[in-house]
Amino acid sequence: MADSCVSRVPVFASLSTQDQQRVEGLAHPTHLKAGESAYGADDDLSQLMVLHTGRLKIFRLSADGSEQLIRVLGPGDFTGETSVFTGQRPDDYATAMEDCQLCVFGHDDLEALIRTHPDIGLRLLARVSARLSDTEHRLNSLTSRDVESRLADYLLGLPSTWCGGVATVTLPLAKRDVASLLDTTPESLSRALKSLAGQGLVVIGAGRSVSITQPVRLQQVVDEA
Repeated sequence: MADSCVSRVPVFASLSTQDQQRVEGLAHPTHLKAGESAYGADDDLSQLMVLHTGRLKIFRLSADGSEQLIRVLGPGDFTGETSVFTGQRPDDYATAMEDCQLCVFGHDDLEALIRTHPDIGLRLLARVSARLSDTEHRLNSLTSRDVESRLADYLLGLPSTWCGGVATVTLPLAKRDVASLLDTTPESLSRALKSLAGQGLVVIGAGRSVSITQPVRLQQVVDEA
């Protein structure tokens, strides 16, 4: 159980080791190769997918067929809850960004789990509520801010390491995916990043590294948008 998908998922964290083992017995292990689809819009499925290892991107397709990235799941995250609880078919797509291991729970098994352990249902609700809050924040940012302030807000929200008043972050996604997440183009994202660097607010490092040299001023870019 030390490295099982159940033991790594916050919604199952309150269960005893014995109960986690029972939950593990209900899970259907699933492996996806990089680029392989977990599900697509309008697929007839009713299951909760819990990510054990790897990354899974959730996206929608625009009218011209381009991807609009919604979020990226990491170990311990889950998807499919809307179909499980409402019976509606998904309106998005899920694709493995790299090799992934998932634990999949069918509707009936998940319903039985929640009846036996109501706190699991409460934890699922809390996680979904937090996700909704994050989505509302992003929507407000997309509709009321320019690309530069959106990027500043995104950079400030990333995990960072501090040294001498400078916060260094690493973009968790390729720049094209960050651009999609911020509802812009890779070209506009690059211009915004160069603009922030030109103002002395950030320093663009090697690879995906970005150093926030003026965090207070960068926050002002967000607040003044």
